[in-house]
Amino acid sequence: MASAAEDKYNRKNPAVKRILQEVKEMQSNPSEDFMSLPLEENIFEWQFAILGPRDSEFEGGIYHGRIQLPADYPFNPPSFMMLTPNGRFETQTKICLSISNHHPEHWQPSWSVRTALVALIAFMPTNPDGALGSLDYKKEERRALAIKSRETPPRFGTPERQNLIDEIHQYMLSKAPPVPQIPSTATTGEEPNNAASEEEQMETPDSNAVVPAEQHPHLELEQRLVEDVREVRVNGAAGGIRFSFSAGVRLSRRVPAAATDEQAQGNEARVRKPPMDDRLFTWAAIGLTVAIVILLVKKFLKLHGIAAGYLDIP
Repeated sequence: MASAAEDKYNRKNPAVKRILQEVKEMQSNPSEDFMSLPLEENIFEWQFAILGPRDSEFEGGIYHGRIQLPADYPFNPPSFMMLTPNGRFETQTKICLSISNHHPEHWQPSWSVRTALVALIAFMPTNPDGALGSLDYKKEERRALAIKSRETPPRFGTPERQNLIDEIHQYMLSKAPPVPQIPSTATTGEEPNNAASEEEQMETPDSNAVVPAEQHPHLELEQRLVEDVREVRVNGAAGGIRFSFSAGVRLSRRVPAAATDEQAQGNEARVRKPPMDDRLFTWAAIGLTVAIVILLVKKFLKLHGIAAGYLDIP
């Protein structure tokens, strides 16, 4: 096709030169997602077909269309027309895209027919937003049209156009994946509900089950602060002075929460204190008592001026 067009058209024309380059590139590097070729009688008119984008309601569909290149291509954008009903664009109507002649301000001369077709595939699952030539069918309707688009190619134009459309359709059929089928509720019956109930049973914990401690690191933190108080009473007399005082020593420690709960319920379940705690209480109480006694004796002797030198009272 390219050699025949080279003999027919002036290769010095920038548009013709550019189009012939794109034809060679399209034939030497075919795509799995689209195919497009110009008419032999008019290389400015191209027929194309694209596959519906994957993971969408268009997946598996084959959508034909027509591209009309301007005389000053690639300095101005082409126009696009869809021929296969698809539920996203109207058929046999120039559609409005940022890569089409409706928005020449966005077009870049470095773009090509290949670039435009890649963009068109990306536009298929987008929101139409009321653009010219756009449709907004439901997903179920679009999926039905995708299945139907594989049956026969659209009928359009002259026999040469139709032959090219048929050729492209057969090529795309060999590349198109099957249309994904949505399972109906009639065939599945109650299976989804049963599966959901099984998942709930798996997720519902057994209240009687014993949970390993390593699965609950916060159990180690579930401790309470317990304070033990020891009180020491001292009664004494020095001469005509009698004194009496009491001293208390308070020791705080953490014990498991379960132990404190049992202690609160009754005296029968008490937290056992290790022997080391008793020793600490005893020595602390004795030390505090001795210190207080010495202080009182020194004050008493100072008051009466007795043995001040021996006690080194300041």
